[in-house]
Order: sequence, then structure tokens, then C-alpha cells
Amino acid sequence: MSYEPTVAAAAPAPGYPVRLDIDHPEKLSRLLNGLFFIKWIFVIPPYIILFLLMGFAYIPIAAFFAILFRRKYPRWWFDAYVNLQRYQLRITAYLLLLRDDYPALDEEQAVHLEADYPERLNRWLPLIKWLLVIPHFVVLIVLGILAYVFVLIGWVAIIFTGNFPRGLFNFVVGVYRWNTRVSAYAFWLATDQYPPFSMM
Repeated sequence: MSYEPTVAAAAPAPGYPVRLDIDHPEKLSRLLNGLFFIKWIFVIPPYIILFLLMGFAYIPIAAFFAILFRRKYPRWWFDAYVNLQRYQLRITAYLLLLRDDYPALDEEQAVHLEADYPERLNRWLPLIKWLLVIPHFVVLIVLGILAYVFVLIGWVAIIFTGNFPRGLFNFVVGVYRWNTRVSAYAFWLATDQYPPFSMM
């Protein structure tokens, strides 16, 4: 799967096994986003579907034992979990006013999550990965607060202009990109490559 990001500056760093990008929209609905509670109502069906799919959320726990004993992440488990994350990220992008595309179950839409399948994994790293990412958590808490402030500023901008300012948009996407890489390393167990301290 390949794609051309809309904004070159917002493209994720090449080489890391987990990559997230969200296309900057040319125009957003002033009405739909101005009355933001409408999106919260519209997103109830996708959240019900997500809840019904939550059985897949336990895949990393099962994968932990597969990695511990076989040093492998079963391929279909990996693909199923990455697809669950894709769906969840589409819902998040919709709720954070980044996109107006209604979250689809089986289409990439404008939210691009790519994850390279790991052929072999270190069997002992899953025991300490959560500890190794504590510095990331500290930074991400601060950046996450800023991102939500920027979403509020973006919301006001959308009401008046129909656009989410590109700089603010790139910052919010960058925070979610960083968070996704940390989650993929520490919790999905999708890679042994330590995530960079970067929003790119």
C-alpha cells in the first residue's frame, strides 16, 4: 500500500516500521464541525462496531506469549490488530475535526497507517518495553495537552473559515504519529525498533 501525503512537511519519517499520516482537507463543513456535538452523535454507530471488535484488542496479550516462546507475531493476528487500529484512528480523526469523512470499516480514506510485519522479535523486550517508553509518556502528556488546545483553536477557525489551519493540523497529526509509534512499540508489540522522539 502506498500513498502520496498531501503535505510533504507532515510526512512521517521514512524507515520506522510504523507510519501514520492524515491528509490535510481542503475544506471542512462549518456546520458539522461548528455544532461539534453532532459528530459525537454520528460517531455512536462506529463506536458500537469498535466495541464489538474489542475482542481483537486482546491480540497483543496473546502475541506476548507467542513472542516469548516463538519470537514471532502470528501474521494474521498482526494484520487484524493493525486493521483495528486503522479503524480507531479514522474515528479519532473524525472526532478531532481533522476530517469530515465518516469513519469507514474497510477503506483507508484519508488516514494512512502502515506497519511493517516483523519477521523476528526479541523474546525478552516485551517484558520491559513499557518501562523503556516512560520518557516518551512524559513528553506526550505535555504535547497531548497542547494538541487538544490546538484542536479547540482549529474548531474556531473552521467555524469562520471552513479550514483547519495547516500548522495546527500538522502539530495534532504529529502528536498522534508519535503516540502511535510508542503504542506500536510498547503495547502492540509490533516492532523492536525504539521509537524516535519526533513528531515527523
